[in-house]
Amino acid sequence: MDPIEINAGSWYLRALRADDRIDDRPAVLASCLDPEICRWRRRPPAEQAEADAYIRLRAREWARDERYTWAVCEPTTGEMLGEIELAAVDLASGTAEAACWALPDARGRGMTTTALSAVLRFAFDGVGLRRVTYAWAEDNAASARVAIKCGFHPEVRQRSAWVVEGRQTDILVASRLATDS
Repeated sequence: MDPIEINAGSWYLRALRADDRIDDRPAVLASCLDPEICRWRRRPPAEQAEADAYIRLRAREWARDERYTWAVCEPTTGEMLGEIELAAVDLASGTAEAACWALPDARGRGMTTTALSAVLRFAFDGVGLRRVTYAWAEDNAASARVAIKCGFHPEVRQRSAWVVEGRQTDILVASRLATDS
């Protein structure tokens, strides 16, 4: 599938880019250096070549229907402020895993919730997925709020499933179904 742009009202979602018009590498690099993002998400090394490779990989994953990712942008400037993804896309079974991050200046403004809600509508109505899961570390209060606001239903606690700051931590997994209101 080719990347799909989504107008989410206050936010604009598009494929990650690094070309003569738009360069998302500074935002990717900033995400690799942000302690809060790195605490909860695996990020590539904070190097220009790694940011280039990250953006190229995301384009290949779109083309192969493996992972759909969106740069969440300020609509008037196109500046990337965060990322929403549907990973582990399985079109045959109709499933995917949602994940997201936001740069510090974008936090607390409803951006992530608005963008993820728009992506979920696309996942269910546009792609035809039937189930999307969302997982977060137990201590990640921001991700817990996003899950609740986006209508995910709690399913399971996976004990000691991730390592956060050098210690094993439980993760919580929730899901949304295409049939959820």
